[in-house]
Amino acid sequence: MCELRRMTRSTSPDSPMLFEDAPLVPTFELELIARRAGHWPVAGADEAGRGPLAGPVVAAAVILDPERIPQGLNDSKQLTAARREELFVEILATATVSIASSSAGRIDTTDIRKASLDAMRRAICGLAVPASYVLTDGLDVPAGLACPGKAVVKGDARSFSIAAASIVAKVTRDRMMARAGIVFPAYGFAAHAGYGTPQHRAGIEEHGPCPLHRMSFRPLRKEAV
Repeated sequence: MCELRRMTRSTSPDSPMLFEDAPLVPTFELELIARRAGHWPVAGADEAGRGPLAGPVVAAAVILDPERIPQGLNDSKQLTAARREELFVEILATATVSIASSSAGRIDTTDIRKASLDAMRRAICGLAVPASYVLTDGLDVPAGLACPGKAVVKGDARSFSIAAASIVAKVTRDRMMARAGIVFPAYGFAAHAGYGTPQHRAGIEEHGPCPLHRMSFRPLRKEAV
């Protein structure tokens, strides 16, 4: 609540966050603010997979068509898997989308924050239509972009474009991990997408890590020493 109050006090009159008790609901207002400032098109960017013990971190960048914004966009964590899949198809059919990832090896040789930001940078730079401005979820805007940007805390719950990117990143990563489960069936990747569930930890305990595991993450880091 303290964080929300600080944000409320520092909010400009153009911001959609005017009342600290109001629930977070994504809108297109942040994109329109950027447009009024002379920036267009505006991309939203987000990532999925910072916390798992295995698999890549996946980032997506999305430029929505203001005339064809899919209904029901929200933070991907607030949606069912079935609804995410439906919106994924709608987003790809109506928006400009780019996806990039950083592998477990990349995460281990740098760190999860750097690997996430690099994937986000490559997703943004890979857009077929260059963005004039970028809204990113979290605390950071990736370095090395050809346009300015703004980091938005809980951006996937505030911006339609970031919410769309969160859905694309989440669905893409979940599909990747489901396929990984076919190659490495001992860990149950399709069920937990690489997160540290009891099933996943039991698989590691019995079979040891596979090439998709992040050896810099605990408890795997113990085995790497």
